[in-house]
Amino acid sequence: MRLNPVGADSLLVDLDTPEEAQAWHVQILNRRSAGTLPPVREVVPGEKTVLLYGVGDVDVMAAELRHWSVPTLTADSGPLVEIPVRYDGADLPAVAELWGVTEHDVAGIHSSTQYRVAFCGFVPGFAYMLGLQEPYHVPRKAEPRTSVPAGSVALAGPYTGIYPRASPGGWQLIGTTDVCLWDMERDPAALLAPGTRVRFIPQPVSRDRGASKRTAQADTKGGRHNA
Repeated sequence: MRLNPVGADSLLVDLDTPEEAQAWHVQILNRRSAGTLPPVREVVPGEKTVLLYGVGDVDVMAAELRHWSVPTLTADSGPLVEIPVRYDGADLPAVAELWGVTEHDVAGIHSSTQYRVAFCGFVPGFAYMLGLQEPYHVPRKAEPRTSVPAGSVALAGPYTGIYPRASPGGWQLIGTTDVCLWDMERDPAALLAPGTRVRFIPQPVSRDRGASKRTAQADTKGGRHNA
C-alpha cells in the first residue's frame, strides 16, 4: 500500500490489485460511517486505487491509514443485486471460440459466477465488475462499434459491464438486459455502486433476437470508445 498526496487536500491510496482496492474502499466507508475516520469529503474508488478527496489533514489521514490491517472481502460481503440477462449478444460466438466452449456454456459460466463492482466510470451508471477468472478474460474488439445498444452485457479483459445507454464501445457483447442502470429519479441514481455484488440470471431468448444480433455485428467500424 502506497500513500500519495494529491493537491493540497486529497490522498491517493495505491494498492497492488483490484481486490485490495475493493477491500480498502469498503473498510474506509465502514469506518467513515462509524465515525472513526478523520474527516473526508468524498471517497472515490479506481481500478487499484482509492482517492480520499477533501481531507481535513492529509498528514493525519496518512498516519491513520498506515496503522490499518485490512482483511480480504468475504464472498458474502456487500449488497447483492440480481440482473436478468438474455445471452444473445452479437459476440457470443466469438467469446465461445475464445473460451473453447459452446455458446450455451458461455451463458452457464458467466451466470454461475458472482461479481463485485470494483469501480464506476465511462458513462454514468457503467460499473466495472470483477469475478471471471483468468482463463475467461477476453480482449476488446479490434474495431469498436459506433453504437452499442443500452442494456448490452459485455466483457473486456477481466471485467464484465453493462452499457447504461447507447454509446460507442469496443467490448465483447454476450447478452442484453432490460434493467435500468441509471435513473435520475431514483436515489441513488446508479443501480450498481462500488462494492455491490452482482449475479446474472439467465432468461429465455426469443427468436426475433437474431435480427438485432446481426445488426450489432455489422455496426463495428469507426468511432472512438472508452468501454
